Amino acid sequence: MADEAPTLLAIETSCDETAAAALRGTGEILAEVVFSQIAQHAPHGGVVPEIASRSHLEALPALLAEITFRSGIRAGGFDAYAATVGPGLAPALLVGASAARGLAAGARKPFHPINHLEGHLLSPFFGQPKIPPHVALVVSGGHTLLFDVAGFRQYEALGRTLDDAAGEAFDKVAKMLGLGYPGGIAIERAAAGGDPAAIPFPRALLDSPTCDFSFSGLKTAVRTFLAKDRGATPTFDICASFQEAVVETLATKLLRATRARGRNLATLSGGVSSNSRLAAFAGRLLARNGISLQIAPSRLRTDNALMVAYVASLELAAGFEPAVTCDISPNYSPETFPAFASRDV
Repeated sequence: MADEAPTLLAIETSCDETAAAALRGTGEILAEVVFSQIAQHAPHGGVVPEIASRSHLEALPALLAEITFRSGIRAGGFDAYAATVGPGLAPALLVGASAARGLAAGARKPFHPINHLEGHLLSPFFGQPKIPPHVALVVSGGHTLLFDVAGFRQYEALGRTLDDAAGEAFDKVAKMLGLGYPGGIAIERAAAGGDPAAIPFPRALLDSPTCDFSFSGLKTAVRTFLAKDRGATPTFDICASFQEAVVETLATKLLRATRARGRNLATLSGGVSSNSRLAAFAGRLLARNGISLQIAPSRLRTDNALMVAYVASLELAAGFEPAVTCDISPNYSPETFPAFASRDV
């Protein structure tokens, strides 16, 4: 039908998940597939870029075949195509961006280069045609960022981590404790049986008026404690105390930024937003101050292609002219968020 919402095929390969999704409009999920590389990277204690890009190349054809089968739309039959073009691992980004751009060119349809962080940023509103004003905390393995959001494509960067991201700190502390990779899940599980007040780990920049974060000192404090403690303190108490330091810092900074901006809504997104202690702590803290908290749906917290398709659908609805070609942009900077310069490759 002429008035039917457009269909989009989106690809996400920014790090260690190969993902593809088909979406109609802003919320009708036609198909979604995510292939995780955790098993391949676990022996190395973190993501290896060469392994990630090779795995994307191997997995993507089968994922695209699955998407077309489930959606009932042939690969060249979508109204538009989208892919993550940054930030992320350069070799990995190239795989997904090249595939989506090639499909778009072959079908003579629009290609939408999407910022990975904008996908996370807007994921709490997946399916909604408009983005309400709010303050957003995007927290993942590679990024810890605060934004004031007035609406779609109206973002102001308020703060960022000055060193390690929160998710990175979880991974590194888990490695110190021999809990394996990914560290966030391992520490949360261990912390469930521990005392969050057992060890007074530092909350860096908690008293600072800025919206910036720092987790490097916390990581060092854990390492120093372990060297002196020599195994006397139960691991679950160490995990609970470390997790509490991260959670209190994130939630407090989010509250301050939301109050300072006069917003009554805050959001959490990114992989670390799956941490149940963070959700509970932040929810209670914000509620006591009359602020609602909206968290991305569980399936959209880790890297996925639905959030990429959603941003592209908002671009279509807003009348944005998509790029035919676009360079990848592996590094994050507030100046280039969320759009990247569109130019021939």
